[in-house]
Amino acid sequence: MLGTFFGTGLLKPGPGTYGSAAATLLWYFAVHAFAPAPLTLTIATTVAALVVTLIGIPASTIVARESGRKDPGFVVVDEAAGVLVALIAIAPDWKHAAVSFLLFRAFDITKPWPIRKLEALPEGTGIMLDDIGAGLLALLVAHLVARFY
Repeated sequence: MLGTFFGTGLLKPGPGTYGSAAATLLWYFAVHAFAPAPLTLTIATTVAALVVTLIGIPASTIVARESGRKDPGFVVVDEAAGVLVALIAIAPDWKHAAVSFLLFRAFDITKPWPIRKLEALPEGTGIMLDDIGAGLLALLVAHLVARFY
C-alpha cells in the first residue's frame, strides 16, 4: 500500500504521473485546509518529503525484492516524495503547484545528468533518490521561474 502510494501506482497508463498528482493534490488541499504561514508551510512540506522518503526507502526495497524488479513501475512512493521536494517553499496557489508538478514530471521522466546516476544506488535508496534529485532540480527551476515571472 505504501509503495504504490495508496494504490495510485496501480493506475494506468503512467502510474508515476498518478502518484505525483495525488501527492500534489494532497499538498494543495492540506495547504488550503490549514492555511499555514509561509515558514510553517515550508517546514511542513520539507518534513513531509523527508518522512515519505524515509518510509519509501524500505517500502520500495521490499516491493522490488518481492517483485524481482529493480524499480517496479507501480512503486510510486518515490514520485510522491520527489514532487513534495519540488513543492518546498513554493507559493501555495494552483499555478505554482502546477509548474512544480510539471517540472518534476519532466525531470523524473528524462532523468538528466546527474539524476540518472542516482538510479544505480542499491534497492530502495536508488528507487527513491533519483526522484529526490528530480525534485531538487524542479525546485530550483520553479523558484527561478517564480522569481522572474
